[in-house]
Amino acid sequence: MKKKKYAEYEASKPYFDLVRGALGDLVEGEHFFDAVTDNVIYEVLYDFPGWPRVIQGRADLMDQFRGYGDYIKLQSADNLITHKADNGRVVVIEYEVHGTILATGVKYNNRFCSIIKIEGRKIAHWRDYMDSLAAWNALNGNH
Repeated sequence: MKKKKYAEYEASKPYFDLVRGALGDLVEGEHFFDAVTDNVIYEVLYDFPGWPRVIQGRADLMDQFRGYGDYIKLQSADNLITHKADNGRVVVIEYEVHGTILATGVKYNNRFCSIIKIEGRKIAHWRDYMDSLAAWNALNGNH
């Protein structure tokens, strides 16, 4: 039986599926990782334990997401709002993710806003904002 190409990223699948759907035919590649450039810059404008503020390159981005499933399992991603600018070269998405913190069983619900720059039908730059308090509360067992 053939192993799924991105099976080790299953815990983040709802996020990847939401993003890929939001970008539609503006980018090429079936999976999120297929839709990013080799030299993508992925910025998060918040401090999250164990997650760097800037990730450079597809390989490093994949490595970082590889460990995500050790801590959080997403069940869904929804409430997507998509804004296209600069003739589709910039896309802003607002969305929510819902999951579980594996160490504690606490439910994780968070809101994000991501600004995506597209070059050559690939994601070249990603800038991410999130509800830091929601993440803090979930990681610290607060409901």
